[in-house]
Amino acid sequence: MSAASCLLTEDQFLCSICLDVFTDPVLIPCGHNFCKTCITQHWNVNVQCQCPNCKEVFKIRPELLVNTFISEMAAQFRQSAQQKASSSSSEQQAAKPGEVPCDVCTGTKLKALKSCLVCLVSYCETHLEPHLTTSVLKRHQLIDPVENLEGRMCMEHDKLLELFCKTDQMCVCMLCTVLDHKNHDVVPLEEEYEGKKAELEKTEAEVQQMIQKRRLKIQEIKHTVELSEEDADREIADGVQVFTALKESVERSQAEVIDTIKEKQRKTEKQAEGFIKELEQEISELKKRSTEVEQLSCSEDHLHLLQSFRTLNTAPPTKNWTGVRVSPPSYEGTVRRALNQLEETLSEQMKKLLTEVELKRVQQSAVDVTLDPDTANPELILSDDGKQVHDSDVEKNLPNNPERFNRCAYVLSKQSFSSGRFYFEVQVKGKTKWDLGVARESINRKGNITLTPQNGYWTIWLRNQNKYGACADPSVRLSLKSQPQKVGVFVDYEEGLVSFYDVDAAALIYSFTGCCFTEKLYPFFSPCNNAGGKNSAPLIISPVNHTE
Repeated sequence: MSAASCLLTEDQFLCSICLDVFTDPVLIPCGHNFCKTCITQHWNVNVQCQCPNCKEVFKIRPELLVNTFISEMAAQFRQSAQQKASSSSSEQQAAKPGEVPCDVCTGTKLKALKSCLVCLVSYCETHLEPHLTTSVLKRHQLIDPVENLEGRMCMEHDKLLELFCKTDQMCVCMLCTVLDHKNHDVVPLEEEYEGKKAELEKTEAEVQQMIQKRRLKIQEIKHTVELSEEDADREIADGVQVFTALKESVERSQAEVIDTIKEKQRKTEKQAEGFIKELEQEISELKKRSTEVEQLSCSEDHLHLLQSFRTLNTAPPTKNWTGVRVSPPSYEGTVRRALNQLEETLSEQMKKLLTEVELKRVQQSAVDVTLDPDTANPELILSDDGKQVHDSDVEKNLPNNPERFNRCAYVLSKQSFSSGRFYFEVQVKGKTKWDLGVARESINRKGNITLTPQNGYWTIWLRNQNKYGACADPSVRLSLKSQPQKVGVFVDYEEGLVSFYDVDAAALIYSFTGCCFTEKLYPFFSPCNNAGGKNSAPLIISPVNHTE
């Protein structure tokens, strides 16, 4: 019996009504087997006695007798399946909190692998096997395990929710479509699922895009914080440098004041010591004379007294101390004068230190600048690398294009700037004349040109080796302590600021403030006329060496 049962498939031991292993199997006249209870209830519900499988109708309800052979086979199969399930359950995991348990397991509920939308039951690996091997059960729809399968049934009609009403935006069963949702726009769940899935994918893409934007914003904020930290560190270092220098100046001034006062006191003490030494010497001489006079007065030698009287009676040579005074030095005003001097020193030093810090900061905005030959006056000679320019006093035959200065010895850079900050340096060593600065794009480039901000030029100039000025309106003469050998030009477009620096002296030459820039700005250069070789040195655009 056991060997024979192994040759039978699992399908042959399942009732097609309850889809479970036969219980009290009976054979009806058409040859099909069912559980006695299942077929009896089926015929009790239906008017006709009909076979559920082949649909054969019996006019008289057949007498139902238990098929003992099939019953024994089913019992043996059930026992074998239970043993197999018991062995398999030891390998499977019991359902943990939050996991869907198997609805078939008795005792320990194992973790469900799938839920059946037809049976409305969740199965573990063992109890799921019939759905994977039995042809009838293979047609059932399996999904990942879910709880509350009853929620997939229509509460009103106890039918599976397999349609979606677009009109009311809800899941419905077949009966709903002919009753409450009649004439509504109803589609299969699969169709609506695909549409909603596409929407979810779009939403997911949008969410991912939003996430990416926020990640980029985080990076931007972190980068801003890093830049702020760098600025803070740089500002702290500059502050420490400035205040350390000022502190050292104050300490030097304090030491100088103390030394001045002590020096006066030392001179007073030295003078007093000299006077005291002289007085003590005179006192010593006087004491000696007093002793001699006293001895002579006690002498009874008449001749000796008379002979010595003249020399001893005369007072020894001494200084007249009546008018001698040790005048204590006057310290009044010493500290005040020192403070006034310190104030002047600190003021000059602070200006210099602040300018050094400022220059070091603007040098961070250094840009690469090269000369544009298409704008150069025909008399100008440009180096191949576009970094040098000087006047030749000889006009070359060049196209008079709109960008070119045709009369004035001017040239612009190739680069233009319409936002932010930029800085460049120009060597002016050996020149007797030059103009430097920036110019806006729409400047007039033909004929004689007056360099003023109103005409779109922000420049400073040198004439006759030592006369400096700023081309403001009116022009401003500049008094410089030293002749710049290298000039730094800084522009803050948004702030409307153009500043010029003596790089070597770390000194501010001049600043145009309150400017209103609305178009591109170009670095501007003029080596001025050659003047027969007296002004032949070139203007040289120099690489920026950041101030230490």
